Amino acid sequence: MQNASKQDPAIRDHLYDRKDSEGLTTKMMAWNHPDDSIYGVTARSEKIVDTMESLLGGEVYHYHSKITAKEPYEGGAWEWHQDYGYWYNNGCLFPLMATVMIALDKCTKENGCLQVLSGSNNLGRIDHALLESGQVGVDLKRVDEAKKHLELVYCEMDPGDVLFFHCNTLHRSDKNNSPDRRWTLLCCYNAARNNPFVDHHHPKYTPLKKLANDEIIKAGDKFLDVNDVDTFLKRPTAPPELSKKGGKLFASLRLFDKRGGLFCPPVLEVKAKIYFLSPKIQIYVFLLPASEKGLGKEKHGAATIKCEIKL
Repeated sequence: MQNASKQDPAIRDHLYDRKDSEGLTTKMMAWNHPDDSIYGVTARSEKIVDTMESLLGGEVYHYHSKITAKEPYEGGAWEWHQDYGYWYNNGCLFPLMATVMIALDKCTKENGCLQVLSGSNNLGRIDHALLESGQVGVDLKRVDEAKKHLELVYCEMDPGDVLFFHCNTLHRSDKNNSPDRRWTLLCCYNAARNNPFVDHHHPKYTPLKKLANDEIIKAGDKFLDVNDVDTFLKRPTAPPELSKKGGKLFASLRLFDKRGGLFCPPVLEVKAKIYFLSPKIQIYVFLLPASEKGLGKEKHGAATIKCEIKL
């Protein structure tokens, strides 16, 4: 997949820029529906999809995929945010969403690896605002307070390593200060039972056809279809619900606060290394036992488990 990302003309022709507060640029491209390229086959593979369904507690569908490309000495930073800070405004009522990030290159502190606050999705969705750079960022006062209680983890990864993280996990990354590129593939999923109630630039529930894991090997370095103009998303804009005035945050309705606490799905955060040719993977799961039906009425303590899933 690393070779494909370096040679694929569809990627070269459809990358767009995302600037940070210093004016540095991270290049991105995104698409909604997985095709038969190496990226689409990976997103539909049983190891990925079955693991995601295990984490989110039921059927999932492909919400979108994207490539983030930080070039040597040029790739910009990403501000602290939660993915649900965007997706909530797309009409996704519940935070039953997650992302799997696949390292296409070695990801280090020097070239701007992902940083997460471990267990931060237990905080629920935090208010976001549109920043002057065009990025969407979270309320930094909340982040500063969360840092006093939660571990900051630098997710250094080798090519082929995989990180699963929940949509309310706080994450960011630094600029690339190294001579090495840092590219990643991110495949995002939504629970089928969490079908968005508004039309937007990502799909509503679309059944996902799983593929056997060996289809990844068969796909080789198959490129995206450069002639499929409907495949690629144009540069997405921030949701209109977010304000740009001085980073001021729009008020938002927390649907479950009045019921005794913000609902959080069972899985808080997962870090996994997946070997596609291996019959099993090990997953470290950080859990907050919670009842989806109870919508936060029950009070539970946090628990940490280590589990091995055979695939």
